[in-house]
Amino acid sequence: MVSYIKGYLTSKNPAQVTIESNGIGYSLLISLNTYSKIVDQKEVQLFIESVYVRDDNPRYYGFADEEERDLFRKIISVSGVGGSSAILMLSSLSAADIAGAINTANVALLKSIKGVGEKTAQRIVVDLKGKLGKHEGGISQILHSSYNKNKDEALMALVTLGFQKAAAEKAIEKAVKQQGVNTDNVELLIKTALKNF
Repeated sequence: MVSYIKGYLTSKNPAQVTIESNGIGYSLLISLNTYSKIVDQKEVQLFIESVYVRDDNPRYYGFADEEERDLFRKIISVSGVGGSSAILMLSSLSAADIAGAINTANVALLKSIKGVGEKTAQRIVVDLKGKLGKHEGGISQILHSSYNKNKDEALMALVTLGFQKAAAEKAIEKAVKQQGVNTDNVELLIKTALKNF
């Protein structure tokens, strides 16, 4: 089992990175939280988790710290929640916010995440409440930022996460024009756009 990979970032966007280590390039799916921690680094160490979509088709996820990986593992242990849903959760909310929602049975907050319906949110709360160890916290404040080229980066991330390009463009435009989000902060833009699908 691979625990972590340490190497040079050869490509990155808010949803996926490639790390070169010993002449091999490893492509890893990441959360926005991990992206915000490594975006300015050239050499990184990411903790790895593999999730099998089919027996012969693993997807590899990378995390900036073991705590986020641990929370990811707990989320995917819930019946009906796969790697893609878990990474969307970790991209929409911080680990502390997710843990806070679970520990306080805040189904409405979990349900606000794209792809998480009421039954799934309830199942996550029932299965994980009281089992998240040091993950604690409440809802983070949404921060304001300003506009630049990051709009394209946000679009690429949403497409990588599996959204149709046209729908992703509309979600970003709504975030900027109707919800007043500026785009110096790619992470914030994507988190807001995720709520518009």
